[in-house]
Amino acid sequence: MSNQRWTQRPEGSNWGDFGPDDQIGRMNLLTPERRLKAIREVEHGLTFCLSLPLDYPGGNELFALRKEPRFFYEKRGTGHNYNFRLSQVCGCFSDVVSDDAVMLYTQYSTQWDGLGHVGQMFDVDGDGVAEKVYYNGFQGGVHVVGPDDAQSDLGAHAIGIENLATAGVQGRGVLVDLEKVHGRERVLVGYDGLMGMIDDQKASVETGDFLCLYTGFADLILEMGKKPDGEVLAKSCPVLDGRDSRLLNWITDSGIVAICADNFAVEAYPARPGEGDAYPGLPLHAHCLFKLGLNLGELWYFGELARWLRQNGKTSFLLTAPPLRLTGAVGSPATPIATV
Repeated sequence: MSNQRWTQRPEGSNWGDFGPDDQIGRMNLLTPERRLKAIREVEHGLTFCLSLPLDYPGGNELFALRKEPRFFYEKRGTGHNYNFRLSQVCGCFSDVVSDDAVMLYTQYSTQWDGLGHVGQMFDVDGDGVAEKVYYNGFQGGVHVVGPDDAQSDLGAHAIGIENLATAGVQGRGVLVDLEKVHGRERVLVGYDGLMGMIDDQKASVETGDFLCLYTGFADLILEMGKKPDGEVLAKSCPVLDGRDSRLLNWITDSGIVAICADNFAVEAYPARPGEGDAYPGLPLHAHCLFKLGLNLGELWYFGELARWLRQNGKTSFLLTAPPLRLTGAVGSPATPIATV
């Protein structure tokens, strides 16, 4: 199998399976029938916001290259277009208006990782030279263009987050409660541990589902009140072991369309050392985003939903979680909603 962008694909990938120019990956498995099944999860009409306030975690200690939101206000007349009296436009107007603007790092708080967020160095054309490549063979510097690529037309011209937005991100969420089992102990959770929790909690993970992981990490961030303690966070809460090959194989076979977690990277970072001379520093990201086109949600907030599900003996719900339809972005803030 090959197409105009690649003659060989990474082992274990699904490149080309959804078409040579596919840009939504595993979201193709979220069919109308599976959405209808998800809608039938709703029995009580209750909703839960699954987003942190977007100015959390606060500061940039959690990740130095992402900064908290900053607001801006445009000048108007002798002041600003905020608490602005329209009587300055016409004396008969009684209105007071306010506009604002924000500089928002797209992956600072509750977020979706787009398929252009993490790629790999990979020899797509078999010439022995590895290139910067993303899902389905879209290339860095060609399809995903940055400021160091000597081009002026920056951004993800393919696999941008707008493709996820228009795919219709609504389906069946299944929550696996890691916090219930491990509390806030730092534990690497691999295949055996995750399967054990799925079985014990009588959760059913099916094709087209969103796998949601509650670890307690976002609760801890909220308790820190926008003053995150990086040392404490690095030693707290269970997290997936991205080096566990059995776990990665299960993700492939499960048919899930996304993994959404309440922690910083879904997987442990830094990960355990890999094998060989070169290997991904983010092995679960490489498997999901790069190989499968499977989006990752990070820093979601599951605390209130998890408590309700525990009390009511449920694990599944209707999840509605579109990203911003922001053309060319490689990630996006999100305000997901769970309906039960």
